[in-house]
Amino acid sequence: MDLGLSPAELVLEARARKFANDVARKRGIEIDRSGEYPWDVIEAMKTEGFLGMTIPREYGGQGASFLDAVLVIEELGKACTVASRIAVETNMGAISSIMHYGSEAQKRMAAELVLGGDKPAICITEPDAGSDAMHMTTRADKRGDKYIINGRKHWITGAGVSKLHLIFAKVFDEQNRPLGIGGFLAVREKDKGLKFVRREPTMGLRGMPEGELAFENLEVPADMMLAPPSGIKRGFAELMNAYNSQRVGAGTVALGVAGGAFDYALEWIKTREQFGRPIAEFQGLQWMLADMQVALTASRLMLYTAARSKGANGSPFPDPELAAQAKIYAAEAAIKIVNDALQFYGARGYSNNFPIERMARDVRMFTIGGGTAQVLRTLVASRALGWKLPQTREGYLDTANRKQPAAE
Repeated sequence: MDLGLSPAELVLEARARKFANDVARKRGIEIDRSGEYPWDVIEAMKTEGFLGMTIPREYGGQGASFLDAVLVIEELGKACTVASRIAVETNMGAISSIMHYGSEAQKRMAAELVLGGDKPAICITEPDAGSDAMHMTTRADKRGDKYIINGRKHWITGAGVSKLHLIFAKVFDEQNRPLGIGGFLAVREKDKGLKFVRREPTMGLRGMPEGELAFENLEVPADMMLAPPSGIKRGFAELMNAYNSQRVGAGTVALGVAGGAFDYALEWIKTREQFGRPIAEFQGLQWMLADMQVALTASRLMLYTAARSKGANGSPFPDPELAAQAKIYAAEAAIKIVNDALQFYGARGYSNNFPIERMARDVRMFTIGGGTAQVLRTLVASRALGWKLPQTREGYLDTANRKQPAAE
């Protein structure tokens, strides 16, 4: 099917597919069973050039597009979800934000770490501030030429293995006046006060640590604050623009997992026989297969469109609404596709001797992480209505009152 990819993009896609089949597929099974972070796969990805692809050439990267990264992420996702997640984190999100908004020193430091095999950790979520990120309690207090950070972050992808951390915290000046939310760069084992607390036991993606971090008087030099052009007061929104690329990446991992499950299911129904014939001959399963294929194509088109898009006011990151729509659809479709693939296998699909069982656990994350499907729907609805839709009770009531028609 022609999806408008250039010859160079098709070559990249084929190269990623070969790597996924030759290197990542077997390790995907082993990583799930051991729960170990796959340093060997990272080294192979580094050799192949799949880490830091989107980093500009002047900093050692390839200057690749987000669509290039999407093509690699999708193929890896068919074979090894953890490898696919690593491709997201080393090409989108935190590293994208640093490469766009960072100083020369910040860009060079981040590029060196990522190209060397580090998966940056973006630290937003807290124990009591998930989707409600604005109510984070981690704070950064200005003290001369440094900031002192205290607080906790939870569900941090790469906790305990990532070196580079982009930490979001509420900023206070030396008179304890709030200035807004800022981003700060810290490196594990270099900056004292960045502490790994614990790792969460997870349902899927078992080789990718999710954990809790504590910042106890973490000292960050003032020149390691990531400062967008609009400054601290409005800078959080700008820094979060980079997260639109992360959302496209997360949706693409889900697409990859679903595509891998579809490939397994397609092969299975051609060879599995019941009632004296291949089960692919039964119309009920043919229609299920057709629905899976339709959803895969729709997901792919939405994600490719979002990856190619640009935000408003010269933003290099994907359009927020297109990114949200693509992630919502692809993630939810992927869960159904994988569940239907498991159904084709019958009882075998429920066994961890077959890859579908792992895929069903892995794919469940993607309507949660990187923006829940419900919160992203609020973003889409806000754009459709042309209204701001604050989710606090006071903000909601204020919006509702302002939308009431005037009394006659």
